[in-house]
Order: sequence, then structure tokens, then C-alpha cells
Amino acid sequence: MDYLWVAVAFICGFLVRQLSLPPLVGYLAAGFGLHALGIEPDSSLDVLADLGVSLLLFTIGLKLNVASLFKTEIWGSATGHMSVIVAITMLSGLFFGLMGVMYFAELNWQAVLLVSFAMSFSSTVCAVKVLEDKGELRARHGQVAIGILIIQDIAAVLFVTFTADQMPSLWALALLGLPLLRPLLFKLIQRCGHGEVLPLVGFFLAFSGAELFELVGLKSQLGALVAGILLSGHCKSAELAKSLLSFKDIFLIGFFLSVGFIALPTLDMLVVALILTLLLPIKTGLFFLWLTRLKLRSRSAFLSALTLSNYSEFGLIVGSVSVTYGLLPKEWLVIMALAVAISFIFSSIINIWAHDLFQSWVAVLKKFEGQTRLAEDHFSQPHNASVLVIGMGRVGTGAYDTLTNELNKSVCGIDVDKERVAAQELAGRNVIAGDAEDPEFWAQIDLSKINLILFAIPNYVDMLESSKQLRLGQYKGKTAAVARYVDEEKRLLSAGVDVVFNYYAKVGTGFAEATVHLLDPK
Repeated sequence: MDYLWVAVAFICGFLVRQLSLPPLVGYLAAGFGLHALGIEPDSSLDVLADLGVSLLLFTIGLKLNVASLFKTEIWGSATGHMSVIVAITMLSGLFFGLMGVMYFAELNWQAVLLVSFAMSFSSTVCAVKVLEDKGELRARHGQVAIGILIIQDIAAVLFVTFTADQMPSLWALALLGLPLLRPLLFKLIQRCGHGEVLPLVGFFLAFSGAELFELVGLKSQLGALVAGILLSGHCKSAELAKSLLSFKDIFLIGFFLSVGFIALPTLDMLVVALILTLLLPIKTGLFFLWLTRLKLRSRSAFLSALTLSNYSEFGLIVGSVSVTYGLLPKEWLVIMALAVAISFIFSSIINIWAHDLFQSWVAVLKKFEGQTRLAEDHFSQPHNASVLVIGMGRVGTGAYDTLTNELNKSVCGIDVDKERVAAQELAGRNVIAGDAEDPEFWAQIDLSKINLILFAIPNYVDMLESSKQLRLGQYKGKTAAVARYVDEEKRLLSAGVDVVFNYYAKVGTGFAEATVHLLDPK
């Protein structure tokens, strides 16, 4: 059975990938297909799914800036949007009930309210996968979307907690003392080095947090999130998250498969699920309106809204609890599972074209912007620089230091991560915050004195988009980029990048050049 899951998941994921769609669409199809064939899942699939969600929330916690949750554009958008979408969905549900539409007609107003509440959440799993695949988890719109998702997930956890048979034990109050363990946890991951012990300590801490919260009557997923937050800000937190990336993605396949095993739908259930899916454009549009009213730029608001254009796995948890306590008919859990699966497909596909859609509709979307800008959305100019380095991670920082210290060039670094920018400034480097895929950023930047731009971004798709924005901005200088694979190198060159350095293929050349002086006679 385990082999069958892996085989079908691979085949469906592979075929979907050939259509340039996210593999998770294939995994969802695999789950429904296996269920339709009469195959019954065993407990190991649920275990795999739980591991995937716990690791996902743990890695989110590693990258989360808790202070950002208290920004008005985060908590205001999360709570305000949830209130409005609950009201709209509830009114729609009551209308369909009065019209005698199947399954809606049997719901009272309390049940309609529960369905509306469950449908107000967006999927953390789907959104994070979309952002990770595009390398935009640290971008402005990515951070806004993640903040909103965290607040939504907390609301779902509180609902599940207070509708359970037993309230959290008094020992739950002791969890308030967990921040006192941060120095000990910091020392622990520091001593784990860079090998196989590092991802293992990630597993240990994620599951320890989950078990601890479960023991005191709280949701285990919340415990994994809190465990990650306790480690956020440490110098090894990014490395730890990267070491867990492949494990998390594999375990999440179990989650997507398990969605298809919730129940086998009928045609009538599918019709009702499609009715719920028709509300997704409204949900997405409301996010955009709400975020622009809270002074976000239209681009950030639009990309955040598309990231959140789905229904949530936490909505299924709310639905499952409601069914368990007789608050909803069991058929509605199947309907909601179908709506979630369809929304994953919708969100995954539409986010592929997110940047192109914004470019096509920019004239209209810009009209929704307010006159004032948030502090995070102001652009700085690259003063006294002839070279720009886009992406100030390890590769970008190394290039910056070499150009500055050894070649005496005037350099300015640009990075989308404001925390990284602050750290680079403390180290004495000339670095500003900016999103190289943002056309408005390049429109505001004076490139007249820039002769060379180096792309040191991990995702080559982002480099392609950034190069495109530079061409549209009439940039006349040279460009260079790094690549990991030959096919990426060819794509970048064909897109107009002047020089591409394949650091896997050419690391040996650089190593030899750095050591050849040892052969010179003394």
C-alpha cells in the first residue's frame, strides 16, 4: 500500500509538472483517484500528514517576526476580512437555503455560520508552497500573507480548543514561560553543527513542541509553530529551515493525499462545492480592497490576495469538530473537502501568472492605492554606486566584498528581506531594501550611474523576471547572474543576461585560481 501511494503520487505529480502546474495539484488528484478506486488508507498516511503540517508550521515559526503580527495591515486585514467574508458567505448560504438548493436547505442559521467561519480561512500549506516555489517567502507580500495566515490559524485553534470536550489544563499557563528557554535552545542548535544532526534537532524540537501542547490540551500544530518562533532570530534558523525543506515537502505529500481520502463525493456534493468555489474571486478581491485601504501598495496587496485565494485545511478541522459535535451534517465535511481541493488547484494555477496579471491590470489596480505609504513601502536610492548586487545572501555578500575590497568598486546591495538589510548595514555594507521583480521599484531607482548589475538570487525564475523589468526600464548597462544547472544557465543567457556563472560547474575553476599561487617557487 505504501508503495502504491508513492507510485501514484509520483505519476500524478510528474504529469502535472509537465503541464507547468505545481505538483500539489497532482497529489490532490492522486488522493481522490485512489479513493475512487476503493483503496483504504491506513494510519501511516495520517501520521505522514501530521508530520508534514507540523514541520511546515515549525519552519514558518523559524522565519516569523512576531512583532509583524501587531502591524495594522496584518491583524487589521486578518480580522476585518474574516468578518466580512463570514457575513457574505452566511448571507449567500441562507439565500441558497431559501431557494431550496440541495444541502443548503437542511442547514439552520447556526450551521450556515459555522460553514461561513470555516470557509473564511486561507490555506497555510498551499500559500507557503506557492511562496516557496517562487522564492517570495521573504518578500513584502509574502510576509503580509504569512502574518494573516498565522492570525487565521490561531483563530481556528482557539475555536477547536473551546469547542472540545475538555478545556486546556491549568498546566497550559506554564507555556507562558517557554521564552525563558530560548538561550538554552540557541546553544543547542549552535552546537549541532551543519551535518545530519541539524535537521534531526529540527524534528526533535518541532515534535517536542507539538507533544507538549497536546499534553496540556492544546492543538499540536500550534505547539510546532511556537517551537519555531522560539528559535526565530538565531543565526542558524535559516540554515535549519533549509535543512528541513526536503523532508517537509515529502511529508506534505501525505497531507495532500489525505484530503482526497476524507470521503468519496457524489455529483450533488461536487455541485455545492463548486458553488462555494465561486466565492473565491470575491474572497480574493476583498483581500485586495482591504489591504489597499490599509495603505499597502497595489502590487503588494494584489500578490498577497492571490496567495490567499484558497480555502484552508484548518477550515476542514473546524468542519470536522462541528460534525463530531452534531453541529453540521457529515455530508458537509465532504463538500468542504472538495471545495478546499478545488481552491488549491485554483490558487496554484492563478499564482503562476500573478506577476503577469498585475502587469496587465496595473493601470486599474493602481487606482485603488491610497495617497500615503507605509514606512515599509518607501524606496531608498543606491547612492554612490556603479554596481548593484541583487540578493545579499552568502553569494551576494561574497560578491559585494570582493568588488569593494579587492577591486575598489562602488557597490550597493539590494535585498527583499528587511531584517537581512538591517544586519548588512550593521556590518558596514551599503545595502537597501527592494524587490527586484517590482516594476515600481525600478521606476523609482536612478540607474543612470549603474554600469553592472549582479543577480545573486536563489530562484532563477526571479532573475528572469528581474531582468525583464530592467529591460522594460530601459537599463543600458551589463548584467550577470548565478545559476545552479545548465538549463537555467541557457534560459538566463537567452533572456539577455550578459554573463552567467554556474557555480556548481565552475567552483573547481575558482578553487584552482585561488590556490594556484601555492605552486610558485619561493
